[in-house]
Amino acid sequence: MAGQHHRPVLQPTSSFDWIIGSDDAGASQRLAQETSWALLNRVRRVADAEVVERVVSLASGEGIDDIAELWANSSAHSLAGQLWRIYLLRRITQADPDGTAELFRQGKAASPTIDPVVAGVADPVEPESIATLCDTILRGIFTGDLAVALERAASYCRIMSLGAAAIADERDHHDDAHASELTTRALRYSSFANELHAGARRWRDGTLG
Repeated sequence: MAGQHHRPVLQPTSSFDWIIGSDDAGASQRLAQETSWALLNRVRRVADAEVVERVVSLASGEGIDDIAELWANSSAHSLAGQLWRIYLLRRITQADPDGTAELFRQGKAASPTIDPVVAGVADPVEPESIATLCDTILRGIFTGDLAVALERAASYCRIMSLGAAAIADERDHHDDAHASELTTRALRYSSFANELHAGARRWRDGTLG
């Protein structure tokens, strides 16, 4: 019997706890794999700007719920898992534009690497420029070199991780609970960065599921 799928419960953006349930994990993974590759191949084949914008806009409103229902539990080694992470980053930016811009500013200031250059956000770093960056990465997934788009997303996540850690250090002596939340967020952004970087490598060598 086919598994019953449940709409995910969207949690606060700071938690990254976007949940999907299924009684048949194998069927869900197959569906995720098939739909992600079908979407990518169709959009790339059509190469229509209006279609690309519709696909990018799925991160807005209820579209993100539909994506979560298909891809949220997918492995980071799969295309579905990589696309989900990109869409989730865009959704987080929409939900907390000022907070994400502040994390990026702090992370950019603390970064000892070329990640700010790779990510490519425009100065000054404002909520609008972060939103534009996330949209540009999403468009790159469907119109450019997917590995490059994933590397940009990985750099973005490394910067966000540094920003969350920097602010956590500042708050540590004043608000332990908030500092702990920010530290957890830094770790999750760091995990995303590693997963997206690995996804870029898998795309290049043809092993992305």
